[in-house]
Amino acid sequence: MIGRLRGVIVDRGLDAIVLEVGGVGYLVAVTPRTLSDLPGVGEEVVLHTHLHVREDQLALFGFGTTSDKELFGMLLGVSGVGPKVAMAILATMTYEQLSVVVASDDVPALTAVPGIGKRSAQKLLLELKPKMDVLGDVSTVTGAIGEVREALEGLGYGADEILGTLADMPSDLPIEELLKRSLQRLGKAGV
Repeated sequence: MIGRLRGVIVDRGLDAIVLEVGGVGYLVAVTPRTLSDLPGVGEEVVLHTHLHVREDQLALFGFGTTSDKELFGMLLGVSGVGPKVAMAILATMTYEQLSVVVASDDVPALTAVPGIGKRSAQKLLLELKPKMDVLGDVSTVTGAIGEVREALEGLGYGADEILGTLADMPSDLPIEELLKRSLQRLGKAGV
């Protein structure tokens, strides 16, 4: 298993890089977020990697942090989720954002990920809930965060904006305070 690579970036694509390690060039698939965090061609980098083995293919996936790599592994553990869908989820949301989505049973947020329909999103939520360290008491988060998300959607905010705003919001606040703080954050982001 290849768990980590340190080398020089020799080529960059839209969703992959070629990393030269000891004279060997490894093609490593990365998310757009990871790609934007990487230095340019000719620079040294360390990537945490996951080697995905199938009958007909070996594929190497790279991550800037161990938490992204662990989340990728957790997503692969969900039945019906392959590397392509797991990378799409990682490209769309962070661990914190996914925690909020799972805690609040936010099916619409998951269907915003390319390749995930309503049934797949429901199945993902069901299987991820026991695996993830969701924010606080799930029943509190489900009620308060879910209602705030619906209110923000009603005001015309997009799924990405809402996820970013609610990701690290304290879950023990009353709904009114959560909504007030969310609107303040969204107002500052729009300035």
